[in-house]
Amino acid sequence: MNPKRAQFVMVLTAALLAVPACGRLIPNTAPPPGYTPYYPTPAPQPRPPAPGPSAYVAPGSGVIDQRIDSGTLGRVQRATRTLAQCEAELASARVTFSPTPDRVNSATCGLTAAGVLGPDMGTVARMAPGDVTMTCALAAAVSVWRRQSVEPAARELLGSDVVQIDHMGVYACRAVNNGRPNIRPSAHSRAAALDFSGVRLRDGRRITVAGDWNDGGPEAAFLRRIRDDACKIFGTTLSPDYNAQHHDHLHLEAESGRLCR
Repeated sequence: MNPKRAQFVMVLTAALLAVPACGRLIPNTAPPPGYTPYYPTPAPQPRPPAPGPSAYVAPGSGVIDQRIDSGTLGRVQRATRTLAQCEAELASARVTFSPTPDRVNSATCGLTAAGVLGPDMGTVARMAPGDVTMTCALAAAVSVWRRQSVEPAARELLGSDVVQIDHMGVYACRAVNNGRPNIRPSAHSRAAALDFSGVRLRDGRRITVAGDWNDGGPEAAFLRRIRDDACKIFGTTLSPDYNAQHHDHLHLEAESGRLCR
């Protein structure tokens, strides 16, 4: 055999014999008693945020569809405590409400948690003027009043359906009673009050606070009924019985407070 070829065969044989020897270096024994393998501690994972209260209100179960009683004001205030909950109440009752951005017009005038109140798809009566800007809380209170007081009272006392609810406006940067600027700002400066002036009926009649409050007939009874009901829904309700400034409208204010006159 060629000497170089013989040397190559010897080296290769030695390498092959060494391979199984390496396997025998790993002990084939069980771990000693008490032995605990080491595993790295996993990094802590952030805890998911707790789910907030649901803003969903099942159709027909919200505050707008509940009859007026001594607890209505409290229910309305709780249901409108947050904008999300208020919007859910309106949506559940099929009341159209389109939120608007908050804005500041002056140190005492601006909009917070407000929007445009559109048609109530659960009723036939429409606001005039329509698409009026107001706080969501006021929109909810007005919706309760419209469904649970104004419309049923008209059917009971006047024998006709309300097709239109007339008002003098909501949002106005002014002081109370249209006073000087240094007097306390009106709730109108926060779009939190509606001035109701009257209704139009399906049979063509128009009922107004200015013309019918003191007439002593069913029209006056209707207006006083819906004023009394408003006192259970709104924080502040002012009528011609309050002062001369309110001779032609009901001031309906959806803010904290307790004044009914």
